[in-house]
Amino acid sequence: MLLRAGLVLLVIAVAGGGVWLLKAATEPEQSPIEVPAASVPVADVRPGAVAPPQPQAGAVGEDPLKTWASRVAGAIDVPARALMAYGNAELVLRSEQPACHLSWATLAGIGRVESNHGRYGGARLNDDGRPSKAIIGVPLDGSVGVKAIADTDGGRYDGDATHDRAVGPMQFIPSTWQRWTADANLDGIGDPQQIDDAALAAGRYLCAGGRDLATPKDWWAAVFSYNNSVPYGQKVFGLADDYARTAV
Repeated sequence: MLLRAGLVLLVIAVAGGGVWLLKAATEPEQSPIEVPAASVPVADVRPGAVAPPQPQAGAVGEDPLKTWASRVAGAIDVPARALMAYGNAELVLRSEQPACHLSWATLAGIGRVESNHGRYGGARLNDDGRPSKAIIGVPLDGSVGVKAIADTDGGRYDGDATHDRAVGPMQFIPSTWQRWTADANLDGIGDPQQIDDAALAAGRYLCAGGRDLATPKDWWAAVFSYNNSVPYGQKVFGLADDYARTAV
């Protein structure tokens, strides 16, 4: 069966904290092993000039989303489980906000930059859509390159009772997740570490304000609302463009 989604509205204040640098939840005191976005090239494209292609997820058969994800995964080096989450979010938004034209490829571009599709630091996505070890960003303590955000969740989501940290494969700030939780897999829990929940939340945010992601202006506005950085947007564009053109 296709994954289903709860009708939970979303406004995300995701970006700006811990998106570029992540730490494993079990080792918050250590430096990151890698920066997920570091190896992603910056696309040679002027912001607002063009939008990447917007391919659609899905196939035919008893479980079309799984069939599609399994076929595409190897060609673009994205785990099939992550593709199912991105594709499910697209299908939900195609029903909820068809004028948005959200594509799984855009979500995949963001997911690659944020956490390498839930594979940061040697993690892997389990069948239930949760990483084998929680993905937690750097403390938002006002140091160079990050915002200063005092703790808002008592460490519930990020294990840090002093400062907030972005959490999960799509990197949500705890205070935002608490307010705008999405429950895409209908297990009764909105979990930012669970990739179906996180991808649907991110998709709704990108579509917020009546955006049409098939247009360059709105695509770039959506991505910059996630992280207001030109190199970030160019990286996501390059990834989304490549995913879309390769997964044919």
